[in-house]
Amino acid sequence: MTFKILKFAVLFLIVLIMAGIGYGVLGYVDAVSDAEALKERANTLIAQDRGGQSLGDDRLQQLLLVEDPGFAHHSGVDMSTPGAGITTITQSAAKRLAFDQFRPGIGKIRQTGYALGLESELSKSQILALWLDTLEMGQGPDGWITGFHRASNVIYDRPPSELSDDEFLSLVAVLIAPSKYRLGSDDPDLNERVQRISRLVSGACKPNGNGDVWLEGCQEPPAPEVPSEPSE
Repeated sequence: MTFKILKFAVLFLIVLIMAGIGYGVLGYVDAVSDAEALKERANTLIAQDRGGQSLGDDRLQQLLLVEDPGFAHHSGVDMSTPGAGITTITQSAAKRLAFDQFRPGIGKIRQTGYALGLESELSKSQILALWLDTLEMGQGPDGWITGFHRASNVIYDRPPSELSDDEFLSLVAVLIAPSKYRLGSDDPDLNERVQRISRLVSGACKPNGNGDVWLEGCQEPPAPEVPSEPSE
Protein backbone atom coordinates (compact mmCIF):
# COMPACT_ATOMS: atom_id res chain seq x y z
CA MET A 1 0.00 0.00 0.00
CA THR A 2 2.82 2.38 0.88
CA PHE A 3 4.56 1.60 -2.42
CA LYS A 4 1.38 2.36 -4.37
CA ILE A 5 1.01 5.72 -2.59
CA LEU A 6 4.64 6.58 -3.29
CA LYS A 7 4.28 5.58 -6.93
CA PHE A 8 1.15 7.73 -7.26
CA ALA A 9 2.91 10.70 -5.63
CA VAL A 10 5.87 10.39 -8.02
CA LEU A 11 3.59 10.18 -11.06
CA PHE A 12 1.58 13.14 -9.83
CA LEU A 13 4.78 15.16 -9.38
CA ILE A 14 5.92 14.26 -12.90
CA VAL A 15 2.57 15.37 -14.31
CA LEU A 16 2.86 18.69 -12.47
CA ILE A 17 6.39 19.25 -13.77
CA MET A 18 5.38 18.42 -17.34
CA ALA A 19 2.34 20.71 -17.07
CA GLY A 20 4.56 23.52 -15.81
CA ILE A 21 7.01 23.05 -18.66
CA GLY A 22 4.13 23.02 -21.12
CA TYR A 23 2.74 26.25 -19.67
CA GLY A 24 6.16 27.87 -20.05
CA VAL A 25 6.44 26.68 -23.65
CA LEU A 26 2.97 28.11 -24.32
CA GLY A 27 4.21 31.49 -23.10
CA TYR A 28 7.22 31.28 -25.41
CA VAL A 29 5.02 30.39 -28.40
CA ASP A 30 2.62 33.23 -27.60
CA ALA A 31 5.51 35.73 -27.52
CA VAL A 32 6.76 34.54 -30.90
CA SER A 33 3.23 34.86 -32.26
CA ASP A 34 2.89 38.41 -30.86
CA ALA A 35 6.37 39.49 -31.95
CA GLU A 36 5.58 41.37 -35.17
CA ALA A 37 2.89 43.52 -33.54
CA LEU A 38 5.13 44.17 -30.55
CA LYS A 39 8.06 45.16 -32.78
CA GLU A 40 5.85 47.66 -34.60
CA ARG A 41 4.59 49.09 -31.31
CA ALA A 42 8.13 49.33 -29.91
CA ASN A 43 9.52 50.97 -33.04
CA THR A 44 6.77 53.58 -32.90
CA LEU A 45 7.64 54.37 -29.28
CA ILE A 46 11.34 54.67 -30.14
CA ALA A 47 10.55 56.99 -33.06
CA GLN A 48 8.53 59.16 -30.65
CA ASP A 49 11.53 59.45 -28.28
CA ARG A 50 9.87 57.21 -25.71
CA GLY A 51 12.46 54.43 -25.74
CA GLY A 52 15.42 53.88 -23.48
CA GLN A 53 17.92 55.94 -25.46
CA SER A 54 15.75 59.04 -25.08
CA LEU A 55 16.70 59.08 -21.39
CA GLY A 56 20.35 59.75 -22.23
CA ASP A 57 23.15 57.21 -21.78
CA ASP A 58 23.98 58.11 -18.16
CA ARG A 59 20.38 58.02 -16.95
CA LEU A 60 19.61 54.85 -18.85
CA GLN A 61 22.49 53.19 -17.04
CA GLN A 62 21.19 54.50 -13.70
CA LEU A 63 17.78 53.01 -14.41
CA LEU A 64 19.25 49.67 -15.43
CA LEU A 65 21.56 49.61 -12.41
CA VAL A 66 18.50 49.77 -10.13
CA GLU A 67 16.02 47.66 -12.09
CA ASP A 68 18.07 45.06 -13.98
CA PRO A 69 21.87 45.40 -13.90
CA GLY A 70 22.38 42.41 -16.20
CA PHE A 71 19.77 43.45 -18.80
CA ALA A 72 22.23 43.93 -21.65
CA HIS A 73 23.62 40.42 -21.30
CA HIS A 74 20.96 38.02 -20.00
CA SER A 75 18.44 36.16 -22.15
CA GLY A 76 15.40 37.08 -20.07
CA VAL A 77 16.23 35.49 -16.72
CA ASP A 78 18.80 36.56 -14.10
CA MET A 79 18.95 34.94 -10.67
CA SER A 80 22.38 36.06 -9.54
CA THR A 81 23.16 39.74 -10.17
CA PRO A 82 23.16 41.75 -6.89
CA GLY A 83 20.03 43.88 -6.56
CA ALA A 84 18.28 42.31 -9.55
CA GLY A 85 15.72 40.26 -7.63
CA ILE A 86 13.81 37.47 -9.34
CA THR A 87 12.17 39.58 -12.07
CA THR A 88 14.11 41.02 -15.00
CA ILE A 89 12.98 43.91 -17.17
CA THR A 90 11.97 41.40 -19.84
CA GLN A 91 9.90 39.39 -17.36
CA SER A 92 8.37 42.61 -16.05
CA ALA A 93 7.36 43.58 -19.58
CA ALA A 94 5.98 40.10 -20.18
CA LYS A 95 3.83 40.41 -17.06
CA ARG A 96 1.87 43.24 -18.68
CA LEU A 97 2.09 42.22 -22.33
CA ALA A 98 1.05 38.58 -21.93
CA PHE A 99 -1.65 38.80 -19.25
CA ASP A 100 -4.91 40.66 -18.85
CA GLN A 101 -4.50 40.07 -15.12
CA PHE A 102 -1.28 38.51 -13.87
CA ARG A 103 -1.52 36.06 -10.99
CA PRO A 104 1.61 34.95 -9.14
CA GLY A 105 2.46 31.29 -8.77
CA ILE A 106 1.94 29.29 -11.95
CA GLY A 107 1.62 32.58 -13.86
CA LYS A 108 5.35 33.09 -13.28
CA ILE A 109 6.05 30.06 -15.48
CA ARG A 110 4.19 31.47 -18.49
CA GLN A 111 5.65 34.92 -17.75
CA THR A 112 9.17 33.49 -17.96
CA GLY A 113 8.38 31.57 -21.15
CA TYR A 114 6.97 34.73 -22.70
CA ALA A 115 10.08 36.67 -21.63
CA LEU A 116 12.35 34.11 -23.29
CA GLY A 117 10.23 34.42 -26.43
CA LEU A 118 10.56 38.21 -26.37
CA GLU A 119 14.32 37.91 -26.07
CA SER A 120 14.43 35.56 -29.06
CA GLU A 121 12.42 37.86 -31.34
CA LEU A 122 12.90 41.47 -30.22
CA SER A 123 15.96 43.63 -29.70
CA LYS A 124 16.90 44.88 -26.26
CA SER A 125 15.93 48.41 -27.34
CA GLN A 126 12.48 47.21 -28.39
CA ILE A 127 11.93 45.31 -25.13
CA LEU A 128 13.05 48.33 -23.12
CA ALA A 129 10.67 50.65 -24.99
CA LEU A 130 7.72 48.34 -24.33
CA TRP A 131 8.68 48.03 -20.68
CA LEU A 132 8.97 51.79 -20.18
CA ASP A 133 5.60 52.36 -21.85
CA THR A 134 3.76 49.83 -19.67
CA LEU A 135 5.26 50.65 -16.27
CA GLU A 136 2.89 51.41 -13.40
CA MET A 137 3.97 54.79 -12.01
CA GLY A 138 1.45 55.43 -9.27
CA GLN A 139 -1.18 58.04 -8.57
CA GLY A 140 -0.99 61.39 -10.35
CA PRO A 141 -3.14 64.52 -10.07
CA ASP A 142 -5.70 63.12 -12.52
CA GLY A 143 -5.55 59.43 -11.64
CA TRP A 144 -3.30 56.43 -12.09
CA ILE A 145 -0.32 56.89 -14.41
CA THR A 146 1.06 54.22 -16.74
CA GLY A 147 4.32 54.79 -18.62
CA PHE A 148 7.67 56.22 -17.54
CA HIS A 149 7.71 59.10 -20.05
CA ARG A 150 4.06 59.85 -19.41
CA ALA A 151 4.71 60.16 -15.67
CA SER A 152 7.61 62.53 -16.32
CA ASN A 153 5.42 64.82 -18.39
CA VAL A 154 2.42 64.64 -16.06
CA ILE A 155 4.33 65.21 -12.82
CA TYR A 156 7.18 67.47 -13.96
CA ASP A 157 5.91 68.81 -17.30
CA ARG A 158 9.19 67.78 -18.94
CA PRO A 159 10.61 64.64 -20.59
CA PRO A 160 12.95 62.47 -18.51
CA SER A 161 16.08 63.79 -20.23
CA GLU A 162 15.33 67.31 -18.93
CA LEU A 163 14.70 66.41 -15.28
CA SER A 164 16.97 67.19 -12.36
CA ASP A 165 18.84 64.25 -10.85
CA ASP A 166 16.43 63.95 -7.92
CA GLU A 167 13.38 64.19 -10.18
CA PHE A 168 14.67 61.45 -12.45
CA LEU A 169 15.61 59.19 -9.55
CA SER A 170 12.14 59.78 -8.06
CA LEU A 171 10.64 58.23 -11.20
CA VAL A 172 13.01 55.29 -10.81
CA ALA A 173 12.27 55.01 -7.09
CA VAL A 174 8.50 54.52 -7.43
CA LEU A 175 8.84 51.50 -9.71
CA ILE A 176 9.31 49.05 -6.86
CA ALA A 177 5.97 49.98 -5.21
CA PRO A 178 3.96 52.54 -7.22
CA SER A 179 0.97 52.42 -4.88
CA LYS A 180 3.18 53.13 -1.86
CA TYR A 181 4.86 56.32 -3.04
CA ARG A 182 3.45 59.60 -4.34
CA LEU A 183 5.35 61.41 -7.07
CA GLY A 184 5.47 65.19 -6.96
CA SER A 185 4.89 65.38 -3.21
CA ASP A 186 7.04 65.64 -0.12
CA ASP A 187 7.00 61.91 0.60
CA PRO A 188 9.62 60.94 3.25
CA ASP A 189 9.59 57.27 2.21
CA LEU A 190 10.11 58.20 -1.43
CA ASN A 191 12.90 60.60 -0.46
CA GLU A 192 14.61 57.82 1.49
CA ARG A 193 14.52 55.47 -1.50
CA VAL A 194 15.84 58.23 -3.77
CA GLN A 195 18.76 58.68 -1.36
CA ARG A 196 19.52 54.95 -1.44
CA ILE A 197 19.44 54.93 -5.24
CA SER A 198 21.64 58.02 -5.36
CA ARG A 199 24.24 56.26 -3.21
CA LEU A 200 24.02 53.19 -5.45
CA VAL A 201 24.54 55.05 -8.74
CA SER A 202 27.39 57.08 -7.25
CA GLY A 203 29.20 53.86 -6.35
CA ALA A 204 29.04 54.55 -2.61
CA CYS A 205 27.28 51.25 -1.83
CA LYS A 206 26.27 47.86 -3.18
CA PRO A 207 23.12 45.75 -2.76
CA ASN A 208 23.23 42.90 -0.27
CA GLY A 209 22.98 40.12 -2.83
CA ASN A 210 20.49 39.30 -5.58
CA GLY A 211 17.35 39.79 -3.50
CA ASP A 212 18.17 43.24 -2.15
CA VAL A 213 15.74 45.13 -4.38
CA TRP A 214 14.96 47.55 -1.53
CA LEU A 215 18.68 48.42 -1.40
CA GLU A 216 19.13 47.73 2.28
CA GLY A 217 22.85 47.76 1.53
CA CYS A 218 22.54 51.43 0.60
CA GLN A 219 20.91 52.80 3.74
CA GLU A 220 22.32 55.97 5.21
CA PRO A 221 25.19 54.84 7.44
CA PRO A 222 24.68 55.70 11.11
CA ALA A 223 26.41 58.83 12.31
CA PRO A 224 29.61 58.10 14.23
CA GLU A 225 29.28 58.32 17.97
CA VAL A 226 30.77 61.41 19.50
CA PRO A 227 33.08 60.49 22.37
CA SER A 228 31.79 61.74 25.65
CA GLU A 229 33.79 64.23 27.59
CA PRO A 230 35.80 62.58 30.35
CA SER A 231 34.38 63.31 33.75
CA GLU A 232 36.54 65.32 36.09
